[in-house]
Amino acid sequence: MIEEPGRVVALDKGAVWVETRRKSTCSGCSARNGCGQGLMDTLGLREKRGLVRALTDIQLQVGDSVIVGIREDVLLRGAVLVYLFPLIMLMIAAVVAAQFSSYEPVIIFSGCGGFFASWLLVRMRTRRTASNPDWQPVILRAMLAGPASP
Repeated sequence: MIEEPGRVVALDKGAVWVETRRKSTCSGCSARNGCGQGLMDTLGLREKRGLVRALTDIQLQVGDSVIVGIREDVLLRGAVLVYLFPLIMLMIAAVVAAQFSSYEPVIIFSGCGGFFASWLLVRMRTRRTASNPDWQPVILRAMLAGPASP
């Protein structure tokens, strides 16, 4: 389970909206000087906070500190689906087009078509699984705000 601390900003039926603080790993990366992401972090142009809808059965209030968790396999599957699948489809469509045509514009157009088709498939799959509780973040626990009073 991957965990991230956050703060409850809104309540929903069976869930809460949690604001998390995004962390950058640019300070530890060896390519930080030549990276656009590192430049954006240095200039402070990126949004540092994110909102996550997390399922919970714990009674929480706005302002409570919580730990949000998501299963590793869910995160890995999502990353493959969103990042790797479209690139694979682009390459497959371009290679198939190259087998049937030697014209470069046809190959480029086919590759873009494969990328667009994969985007549609990812979007359809996301809509179909959006309400599946196995694929959503959950509140693991609430953190105490301060020392307990006697």
